[in-house]
Amino acid sequence: MPVNAPSNSSREDATLELRITQTGDALLAGLAKVLEQVPGSDAGPQRLATELGVDKVLASRLLKAVRSPDAMSAMHRAPGPDPLRRVLKASERLGVAAPDLAAAHAAIDRFESLIRSDLGDRSALEAVLSAWVPEARREFELRRMQTAFRAMSQLKGVEADVFAEAAIFWPNDDGDHIDVVWIKAVRGVRRLRPGVTVKFTSHRSVEAPGARRPLTLAGEPVESVPSTVVPEFSTEPVPTLAGHVVGEHTHYLLEGIGLGEPADVVTCEVNRAEIPRYLPRSRARRAWASSDIAIPAKKFQLDVFVHPDVFPDEHPDLRVYDSTIRGTADRNDPSRDIDQFDLLASVEHLGQGATRFGSDAVRRYRSLIEHVCQSVGFESDQLRGYRVRADYPIYGSQYTMSFRTTDPPA
Repeated sequence: MPVNAPSNSSREDATLELRITQTGDALLAGLAKVLEQVPGSDAGPQRLATELGVDKVLASRLLKAVRSPDAMSAMHRAPGPDPLRRVLKASERLGVAAPDLAAAHAAIDRFESLIRSDLGDRSALEAVLSAWVPEARREFELRRMQTAFRAMSQLKGVEADVFAEAAIFWPNDDGDHIDVVWIKAVRGVRRLRPGVTVKFTSHRSVEAPGARRPLTLAGEPVESVPSTVVPEFSTEPVPTLAGHVVGEHTHYLLEGIGLGEPADVVTCEVNRAEIPRYLPRSRARRAWASSDIAIPAKKFQLDVFVHPDVFPDEHPDLRVYDSTIRGTADRNDPSRDIDQFDLLASVEHLGQGATRFGSDAVRRYRSLIEHVCQSVGFESDQLRGYRVRADYPIYGSQYTMSFRTTDPPA
């Protein structure tokens, strides 16, 4: 096959797109012609519902479909074939012209055939439309992710209202490395079943690493203290979070929360000289920070705060990996590119200084960042911040922000 020849799947996608577009054009034109003859159709959904004798929700969806900017948006917004036929039956009683009703009926029959014969059901149509209509994609992702959250929280026996993490990159005093401080803020975490273990994990992936020595805010090894929780920002009584270092991984086991009792847990891990500060850009390596969704959560937030001299003039890129089969993905491993989720997620630039780092997901968030920076000797007003957020993040996914490395000084 010639190199530039379209594949079978590409041709099938183009054919399906054409069928959907033609069906949507016919549906949009047919319904618009009918509504032109219905009294009060330009007065809003309540008046239209009254005239047709249908509920307001159906009338609202109908108007949104007819006012769509294009055929695919109309297909996404349109009610199902049976509700649309009820609308036509009511329109007939209001004196809509028979030829216009016939054209609308034919468009609805075509719509139904596309759904049932070509795709299987309306859910399959929405999945297809999500590839071409941003509005459909947002709704499609949110609804499916919400459904997955409900299932996984029951299976895992634990859930949280908010799962938030923040990484702070600050130049180490030796001039050759970067200190990395990790903050985990989990709000409303609760056990749903007895005997469930709640675990958090941090890790690093660097070339030729030295021994990893994660410390608490007070500078003590995490394994030497009974708990790594930051009590000033956690609930009372303060839950216990015991740390266990296993090679490049640090596991934290949460104790002291009862069945169904929500708790807010904030922990902080300080890693001095965690990663090299300089790597030649010619090596095409990237420095990255990632958050693994290890607890089913309703809201997710990952922040990265960077000293102005670390990765200067760099804006991070974002990748979301599926880590359920092959574990945590290394951003520098090309073989993991195939494991990426295709989601509507993006990085938001927060600006510089802790006063710009507010959050509606984590209580007293600015104060938390300032408290951590003060404890470890960082100046919070120098940091520039980046954020990615998601509702109902997929359990087993990994959100990764990365920066191009900096060439060594001459």
